[in-house]
Amino acid sequence: MDKAVYSLLAGGLIVSCQALPEEPLFSSYIMSRMAYAAMEGGAAGIRANSISDIHEIKNTVDLPIIGIIKQKYKGFETVITPTITEVTALVSEGVDIIALDCTRRLHPDGHKLEDFIMEIRSKFPDQLFMADCSVYEEGMLAARLGIDFIGTTLSGYTHYTRNAVLPNLELIKRLSSDSGKPVIAEGGIKTPEQLKEAFKAGAWAAVVGSAITRPREITRDFITGAKCRTGGKTDKRERQSDER
Repeated sequence: MDKAVYSLLAGGLIVSCQALPEEPLFSSYIMSRMAYAAMEGGAAGIRANSISDIHEIKNTVDLPIIGIIKQKYKGFETVITPTITEVTALVSEGVDIIALDCTRRLHPDGHKLEDFIMEIRSKFPDQLFMADCSVYEEGMLAARLGIDFIGTTLSGYTHYTRNAVLPNLELIKRLSSDSGKPVIAEGGIKTPEQLKEAFKAGAWAAVVGSAITRPREITRDFITGAKCRTGGKTDKRERQSDER
């Protein structure tokens, strides 16, 4: 375990600064400014997607970065750093922690999770990894296979956890108690009160994204919650769930 990264992130808030191509804020420059604002607000770390965004953020802030590459492969559900190709690119960029899909779903290279982790651990023995999981069994398996951090990121995003209540405090509690690894709470944390509850459940650190860095979604939540009139140019298409 990298002691510097560990001490910087322990007990802290990690802000996810991401925007997909179809979103208004899609820009490496904008994400770097989001990261800078988060740093000034007291964030302990940043979670970011794509080499271009990560590179720009690294040039802007001096915080540990959890890096991912979202890459869709036809016929596969896994999106977050799904193959050795994405892992290699993130290692080359010098990302502090690489997060990857550690669900039971098959990886595009045909590997089961055990084989995938064995491959990346063998090739990059000194790299820190975070397991993005959706259920208890996935987190425990990732811990046994030597992943450094266990995240609850994908609870609610796999087809078998669609009805999960977020943030999944029970999952955070069980993994924190049983895995023997630092657990990073992620997914559905929208208020300071929920963040506090995640830490009470045993989270070692926590990631918040949409509630801080996605103004389109924040605006929609306010409008939906208050049932007020919409104005301006609204996107009436059904919102698609995107894995964090």
